[in-house]
Amino acid sequence: MIDDIQKRALHRTSILEGQIRGLARMIENEDYCMDIIGQSRAIQKALASLDKLLIENHLRTHVAHMFESGGAEREQAVAELLKAYDFEGR
Repeated sequence: MIDDIQKRALHRTSILEGQIRGLARMIENEDYCMDIIGQSRAIQKALASLDKLLIENHLRTHVAHMFESGGAEREQAVAELLKAYDFEGR
């Protein structure tokens, strides 16, 4: 994994851990539903941001290599990306 991306991804997972703990406390404390939903949505956005970092790393490392190799490896890279975005089989 690219060092900078790894550091950023680990930082985001630490933030997510805190957000999840906060969400659990909100549920336990029976906070206002809309506040809980707001926290849940923030977590979903943070996860999407983490996914973007991971996809960037995959593209810059594995996919670049697979495309250079060509043939079956190139096709595997395309299939993996289609699967990552739920486009497989369309």
